[in-house]
Amino acid sequence: MDWDKLRIFHAVADAGSLTHAGDQLHLSQSAVSRQVRALEESLNATLFHRHARGLILTEQGELLFDATRAMLKRLDAATARIRDSEEEVFGELRVTTTTGFGTLWLAPRLPKLYAKYPDLKIDLMLEERVLDLPMREADVAIRMKEPSQADLIRKRLMSVHMCLYATHSYVALHGNPEAPEDLQAHRVICQNPRSTQVGAAATLVNELMTNDISSLLTVNNYFGVLQGVLHDLGIGVLPDYLIRDFPQLVRVLPEVFSNEVPVFLAYPEELRHSKRISAFRDFVQDEIIAYRKTMKERALG
Repeated sequence: MDWDKLRIFHAVADAGSLTHAGDQLHLSQSAVSRQVRALEESLNATLFHRHARGLILTEQGELLFDATRAMLKRLDAATARIRDSEEEVFGELRVTTTTGFGTLWLAPRLPKLYAKYPDLKIDLMLEERVLDLPMREADVAIRMKEPSQADLIRKRLMSVHMCLYATHSYVALHGNPEAPEDLQAHRVICQNPRSTQVGAAATLVNELMTNDISSLLTVNNYFGVLQGVLHDLGIGVLPDYLIRDFPQLVRVLPEVFSNEVPVFLAYPEELRHSKRISAFRDFVQDEIIAYRKTMKERALG
């Protein structure tokens, strides 16, 4: 099949419109239409259903669109690999991690990375869905479990536990619970156990709920939980990596915590020699070392 026709077909399928695809490709609508019609004739198949509001892919069109999408991702990967073998650390790096870790731990530390590599462009994608790294939905991932996808280089960064926290001012005003059943007299702030999160966190929340807690605030990410705690709304279930960055927090019921949650950094094997990946990996590892050192000194001190 003709590469130009496939490229034009992909643009039309992605845009759902001959006009919009033509604008992206800098071609007239009639030129785009001719190329799509020629591709359909060469395949002896109808790729689009035409209607007044745009174009809808047929079953055959969906099959071809899946193929062109995979081809373009592979081309992007090859392009990135070629550039990374020649260039310094600049250009786009697509990083995916969870909303909680990305907003509360990673983003506040990024100024250090930009100070060293000011020409780097980071696209930070925060979501609980696990993106497909081999298919280049992202370049590098930090996840709260070991990635199961094949052809990935992975490194365990640290372990996290979910614990109970409140502010010093909250404890001074409302008292410090001495046993889990004392939480009945406090408002608990946490993620809903049915929301997307690591299993260890959901298990801990379910265990806390057995104490017949009367006042509850649930938020669908840890940034929201933290904001509630910082504003003295109650006692929150939060990851323990926050304690270094938020000195106003105090641990409540230290004997209550979740199972260990491993944190992994992963990236595709084909990006092993990427200078952008290496720069980001080294930055994260240095920050983890500094975090561990601070926590060790605090434990000893």
